Amino acid sequence: MIELTVSPIVERKIKQGICVLEARDFPHLGVENALVHLVNHQGQFIGQAYLSAQNKGVGWFISRKKEPINQDFMQALLLEARQKRQSYEHSPLTTAYRLFNQDGDGFGGVTIDRYQDYAVFSWYNEYIYSIKDEIVAAFQAVYPDVLGAYEKIRFKGLDYESAYLYGDEAPEELTVFENGVAYQVFLNNGLMTGIFLDQHEVRGALVDGLAAGKSLLNMFSYTAAFSVAAAMGGARETTSVDLAKRSKELSEAHFQANGLAVDQHRFIVMDVFEYFKYAKRKGLTYDVIVLDPPSFARNKKQTFSVAKDYHQLIAQSIEILSPKGIIIASTNASNVPIEKFKKEIEKGFGRCKHRYLETYRLPSDFVSNQKDESSNYLKVFTIQVEK
Repeated sequence: MIELTVSPIVERKIKQGICVLEARDFPHLGVENALVHLVNHQGQFIGQAYLSAQNKGVGWFISRKKEPINQDFMQALLLEARQKRQSYEHSPLTTAYRLFNQDGDGFGGVTIDRYQDYAVFSWYNEYIYSIKDEIVAAFQAVYPDVLGAYEKIRFKGLDYESAYLYGDEAPEELTVFENGVAYQVFLNNGLMTGIFLDQHEVRGALVDGLAAGKSLLNMFSYTAAFSVAAAMGGARETTSVDLAKRSKELSEAHFQANGLAVDQHRFIVMDVFEYFKYAKRKGLTYDVIVLDPPSFARNKKQTFSVAKDYHQLIAQSIEILSPKGIIIASTNASNVPIEKFKKEIEKGFGRCKHRYLETYRLPSDFVSNQKDESSNYLKVFTIQVEK
C-alpha cells in the first residue's frame, strides 16, 4: 500500500468532512490511479483515499479505516444507499431517479441512476473504471431486481462514451415516469439520456401548476423536459429553444409519450441569445421563463460562463417577460456557490423589483455531502418580477 504524507491543510479538510482531493493541495503528486493511505506529518494514519484525475479534483477520500476496498465494502455502501431511497422505490409516480451519488453516498467518482428496470453507471476517472467489475458485482447483489445496465465514460482516454454492461438490453427508446409524467429516454446513445434527473422537484412544481394557464419559454431546453412538465400542469403554450439540431425531435418525443398535441408548443433550434433578440423584435412576451444553461458553453460567436455571464440571461429575460411574470433561474455549476449565483442574478435585475418565491437544491435521491457545499451543486430560484 502506498503511503502519502499530507499537509495540515489537507488533514484539516478531511477532518471537516470534505472528500474531494484538490490539485492545489498536492503540487508534487507522483502517484496516479492508485489506492493510498494518507498520513499526517507525525506519521499518524488519517484514512484511505484513491488518486485519479477527473474534472473535479485529483482523487477522493473514501474511508477513515484500514479496510479492504472491495466488493463487500461497496455492497455495504449500496445497501445503505438503497435504504435512503425507499420513498422513490415505492412511488407509483416516479420510476427514474438516482441510486448512488458519489461522496454523498460515501464513494466519489461514481454515480448510478435507475431508469425503470435498468441502471446507468457513470465512471468519472480511470481508477474507478479499473474497479468497475467489483462495483457492478456489488450492485447486482443489492439490486437483483434491476434487469440490465449501461455505462457512461465521463473521463478522457477511452475510445467510447457509452456501452451495454450486463443483463437485458433496454428498448432503444424507453419510457420512464417522474411525478406521473412520461419521458422517453435513451440509455446507450452518448453521455446523455434525454432527461436530467436532478430537476425532479422543479419539474414537479410545474406539474403542480406553477405555469397553469400561462405561456412558458424554456431556454437551453435540451429535450424540453421543463416544457412537458409545464404542459402537463396546464400551461397554455410553451416555446423550447436549444441550439442542438436534434433537440426538436427529442423534445417532440416527450410530448408524444404523454399524448399531448404540439399545436400550442413550439420547438426552435436557435442560439438563445439570438432568440432573445428575435423575441424582442417581434414583441413576444412570456409569463414564465426557464433559464437552465450549461455551466460553460461556446459557439462560433461567443462563450458563456454561469459564473460571469448569467446576469445577461436575467437582464434579457426581463425585457420579454409579462407583467408579474416568473423567472426560473437554475445552474448546476458546482464551482459557483449559491451566494455567488444569487449575486449574479441580482446583477441582472439591477433596479427591477422582484421577489424570491422558492429555492431548490438537489432532491433527496441526489444525496450530497453536507460537509461540502460544492457537493450540493444544484441551485434553482423561482423569482416573481414586479413590473
